[in-house]
Amino acid sequence: MIHILIVDDHRLVGEGTKNMLENEQDFQVELVTSGTEAEQMMEQRTYDVFLLDWRMPDMSGTELSKRILQKQPNAKIVIYTGYDVAPFFNYLIESGITGFVSKTGTSEQLITAIRCALRDEVVIPVHLLRQLHRCEVKAKIAESEEHVALSQLEQEILMEVANGLCNKDIAKKHHISQRSVERHLSRIFIKLHVSSRIEAVEKAKQLGFIPELHMLLTPSSDR
Repeated sequence: MIHILIVDDHRLVGEGTKNMLENEQDFQVELVTSGTEAEQMMEQRTYDVFLLDWRMPDMSGTELSKRILQKQPNAKIVIYTGYDVAPFFNYLIESGITGFVSKTGTSEQLITAIRCALRDEVVIPVHLLRQLHRCEVKAKIAESEEHVALSQLEQEILMEVANGLCNKDIAKKHHISQRSVERHLSRIFIKLHVSSRIEAVEKAKQLGFIPELHMLLTPSSDR
């Protein structure tokens, strides 16, 4: 038998949820209407799954989940709410939440979320999954940019390019061959993932390699 405790300050909603879950032959369900009552119930017995309303008068579902995990570290906790949890998703995960279900969802979705939680699996709404994907992509981009390393000479050459100097003038200023300047620029393009002088200057500006005061002139078009 799977023991479930519903914690919802709206008794009618909680009763409806309880009746819905009790249609499952292996679910034994109890209902309380506050976090305080939930803590008292935990003193008397353990539960396999806690189905928590997110926002309640005496304490939030997040705070209650922390207290539950202090007493039952292996507890499965599912947030059951009508609110959009997307802005707080990472915070909820860090609080030990096992899963999420919308109160506007179907009985099948609720039961699936509970059974997945029991298997240490998580059902994540599609819009949250997309949010995670976008965050992951942004993190990878940020990580790749953070690891861009330019030598002192490469940074100086980029500044000269930003100031509009051609390869011949850059070579003369740094006492190197024009061919060397071209090789340095090729390496800079590879490191910055760009294909032109203008793109290189713009990317270097974004990464902080070139101060704004060096952006006064248009880079020469030669390589």
